[in-house]
Amino acid sequence: MNTAGRLSAYGVALALVAGGGWVIGSAVGPFAGQAGPPSAEAAGHGDTHSGTVAGTRQLEEPAGLASSRGGYTLTPTSTTFTPGAVAPFSFKIVKSDGTAVTAFDVEHDKRMHLIVVRRDTADFQHVHPEMAADGTWTVPLRPAQPGSYRAFGDFTPTGGENVTLGVDLAAPGDFQPAKYQPSTVSKVDDYEVTLGGRLTPGQSSKVTLTVRKGGREVTDLQPYLGAYGHLVALRGGDLAYLHVHPDESNAKPGPVITFFAEVPSTGTYRLFLDFQHEGKVRTADFTVSTAGAPETGSTHVDDGHGR
Repeated sequence: MNTAGRLSAYGVALALVAGGGWVIGSAVGPFAGQAGPPSAEAAGHGDTHSGTVAGTRQLEEPAGLASSRGGYTLTPTSTTFTPGAVAPFSFKIVKSDGTAVTAFDVEHDKRMHLIVVRRDTADFQHVHPEMAADGTWTVPLRPAQPGSYRAFGDFTPTGGENVTLGVDLAAPGDFQPAKYQPSTVSKVDDYEVTLGGRLTPGQSSKVTLTVRKGGREVTDLQPYLGAYGHLVALRGGDLAYLHVHPDESNAKPGPVITFFAEVPSTGTYRLFLDFQHEGKVRTADFTVSTAGAPETGSTHVDDGHGR
């Protein structure tokens, strides 16, 4: 499952985590445009890593809320980092009997996905640790700014189900929470990415992301971790993680990336899209809240930091 020919079997990753300084506990509303629940066949293309299949049953409690779940615990060796400095972040996945897990299935070309975000979402990283023979995972980590962070380990132990565990990290220093304005258009380098669709809590919702460069649609996106894009959504109010897969019938190298997402509740969301083009992975970000969500054709443009 790690060839470009099977891209549709992999996902646009959708994660839901906390947003510290921008927490708003209200509903997910329209992004731009409008799209209702998908057809039965389309809904079947969106299985999640939190134990549900989009459009087929009620969403369970999102994963990532605790460091222990399903008989597994994420145990870091250190949780404090120096802002702006690179340092190794190491951890193990330990079973209930205290032994470290050393056998993991490959998911999206990797056996471990680690997402690290500052609580106000000003700093976002999606990295991939390497595992030693004793089950210790290590990855260089650089918290760009002071603040409180959350690290999510997304993995599938061999013979088991997918699990996402979360732990808190700290980068001491003067912390000033970032503020964000609603945005459905994000600019990064020479690229512009437009978010469309509507999220309805508890339902499978169609979401599209259109990638352009220099005003022209990009039609040759490159595979990144077995997919043409990964989407992470960060919700204010709690620490929750949800992972869904894209529409298998529409796995094309752009300009539109389509997938079905199911959010568990109302709220304000920050969304991050990782995509690869011309050999480089870039991240576009957006801000969507219940009140005053941008309508189709909104002129607000993200400056690349959601502000």
